[in-house]
Amino acid sequence: MKRKRHIKILELIRDYDINTQEGLLERLRDCGFEVTQATVSRDIKELKLQKTLGGDGKYKYTAAAKTPSSLTDNFNSLFTASVISVDSAGNMIVIKTVSGMAQGVCAAMDGVAMDGVLGTIAGDDTIFVVAKNSESASDLASQLKRQILNV
Repeated sequence: MKRKRHIKILELIRDYDINTQEGLLERLRDCGFEVTQATVSRDIKELKLQKTLGGDGKYKYTAAAKTPSSLTDNFNSLFTASVISVDSAGNMIVIKTVSGMAQGVCAAMDGVAMDGVLGTIAGDDTIFVVAKNSESASDLASQLKRQILNV
């Protein structure tokens, strides 16, 4: 239900100039979603909606403009600057980073949605990646190692 509501919210802010939570709440209710103001507030935060100035001089909700290429560029630069080593065993990949950088690298990695990755978890300087299988883990580890070496 939440996913459907999020999709509807993105459609609504694309199609209408909605400038308040109350306005979004009313539109959602008109579309058959029984939601509270607190739910709409959480949805706005989760979707990272922003208020931007429209051509008419009024503010309205818009989706954050993150293009796939900017996510990839951010990941590549952060990964290259922060990662010390990459190793794999079975369907797991262990990535060692400079102290304090694992969570940032991990978040960037999640943002680019790499093929074959089931999930990630990060500590202070270590990231564990669970791949679908050992072949996926080996391929991804090789790709990431080449990235460290800028090959």
